[in-house]
Amino acid sequence: LTFASAATFCSAADRILFLRIAPTQANLFVSNADGSEERPLVQSGSLDYNPAWSPKGDWIVFTSERAGSADLYRVHPDGTGLDRLTDDPAYDDQAAFSPDGKQIVFVTTRAAGTANLWILDPATRKATPLTSGRGGDFRPAWSPDGKWIAFSSDRESNLPPAKGRWERLHLVDVYLIRPDGTGLKRISEHGNFCGSPKWTQDSQSVVVYCMSAQDTWTYRVGTAQGDTDLVQIDIASGKTRPVTSGPGAKIFPSVLPSGEVAYVRTHSPAQGVFYASGKPGPAGSDVHSPSWSPDGAHVVYSRYNFKRTPDPIKLWSRNPNYELFSTTFLPAYDPAGERFAVTFPNPSKTTSLFVVDEGQPARPIFERKELILGPQWSPDGKRIIFGIGRFTAFLDFDAGGKKPIDPVNGGAQVGIVNAGGSDFRLITSGPNNNAFPSFAPDGERMVYRTSGPAGQGLRIMNLEDHSVTALTNDYDNFPVWSPRGDLIAFMRRIGGYFQVLTIRPDGKDLRQLTHTRGNEAHIAWSPDGERLVFASSRMGFKDEALYTNSPQPYGEIFVMRPDGTHVEQLTDDQWEEGGPAWQPHKPNLASATPPLN
Repeated sequence: LTFASAATFCSAADRILFLRIAPTQANLFVSNADGSEERPLVQSGSLDYNPAWSPKGDWIVFTSERAGSADLYRVHPDGTGLDRLTDDPAYDDQAAFSPDGKQIVFVTTRAAGTANLWILDPATRKATPLTSGRGGDFRPAWSPDGKWIAFSSDRESNLPPAKGRWERLHLVDVYLIRPDGTGLKRISEHGNFCGSPKWTQDSQSVVVYCMSAQDTWTYRVGTAQGDTDLVQIDIASGKTRPVTSGPGAKIFPSVLPSGEVAYVRTHSPAQGVFYASGKPGPAGSDVHSPSWSPDGAHVVYSRYNFKRTPDPIKLWSRNPNYELFSTTFLPAYDPAGERFAVTFPNPSKTTSLFVVDEGQPARPIFERKELILGPQWSPDGKRIIFGIGRFTAFLDFDAGGKKPIDPVNGGAQVGIVNAGGSDFRLITSGPNNNAFPSFAPDGERMVYRTSGPAGQGLRIMNLEDHSVTALTNDYDNFPVWSPRGDLIAFMRRIGGYFQVLTIRPDGKDLRQLTHTRGNEAHIAWSPDGERLVFASSRMGFKDEALYTNSPQPYGEIFVMRPDGTHVEQLTDDQWEEGGPAWQPHKPNLASATPPLN
């Protein structure tokens, strides 16, 4: 795995477009503790989040993506004196001050790509590692007496899939460690989720928010039925007691200097900052990560804006030879590289198929009540194929990934439409769930995924006579035909995780390219067939699952050769990224929308 040294393997005009589930803007605000007199702290037009007030009240440190990667900055509470503290291509986030304000503990991916804790001296800018090892460490908090750093971690978890799904649960425990790296110990009961520890003033206990492991998935997609509560854990005995009750998910716990507990409430009619005493603070479903001034009179927080359109937004890349752009679901370029197709929800229909011409606003060409997913262009650019139907009922993963779930009522078929949106028709039929088609370079065949009572695996259809040949018979997904026509890349579940494989169209020469602890998904070929781009969860979570508003906040974009060598990571953040498409070398998308970063 390399991070920014593969420039010899890509030309100067490699552009990759993909889905990114992240705020389009995140801005910092300061208000009174009750939410009155709100004012912006700093404005960047980018993403500023996770602020932390210094013990003396003279600085607020926060994370910003204004210069590219996530780095730490500080600013005075009146908005003056903006100062960059870290400048590293890795992900730096979730800062917390030592009691004397002379050190900052933060989360970073500098060592091996996974989230660990480091300690920064703001005066010298020197950063040293505190934790290491398997899994991710998150949300550190320094005890008031300076003896311990509490944090959450999934280091003891195998990140099992959610019930009946392929997405991962986030099993997180609370740990303590000395600032010198000794004395590591877990203080929460293993098996579910407890996170974001905050110290009581006597340094004898921490307040955390807890929920079932399954709810780390259901809260991400808005289907949770229960409520979460804040719990106080005694660090000596491990005994717990509830701190709050009532509706909604209670996240971002804090203990104010007065001893009062505060938190952010989501998934309830009234959302925003609340206090255990019952009084409200800053309101809104967009409030994230509040931090109080030392006297408790003021609070700083970020507000997230998730409003999106299919129009591309330029992003930062670890390797500048790859230009990265975000859009919505599973984009696909036309053969000329002058436009791309993408699906997007609209107010009147379930989904629309949009086409985005270079430098022009997105325009809908086809609308259906069913879900449209995974468009692909024909080699002559005259037709678009896609899956249409229901995609949530793939397989029963609790039965080992083999048992179809209601494929008749919950299935999908492959559809085709002219590039202008006319002449729609289905080209597959039957009881199976058929989706994720990809044209052969000759335009006469397509490969697609199927699952159901008629079998599972990859199928090749002759588009002239609709004859079908079985290519594989395992639970395989996301097939894409190489521009050279010699290989088909796809995903297969092996040992509990999806890996990247290739196979020849005649069924020979099956090869496994990746062997990672994490799902790989959504592959696309470079226009010359020399490289593959794909999404991977191999680097794990970068933050606690509920803090990104993403179903899978662990997907990042990678490229590699089709033999599995020269693997390079292009993105490094806590957002969900996937469904990449590689643009043929022609127009310049950089003029489409001003860069986010």
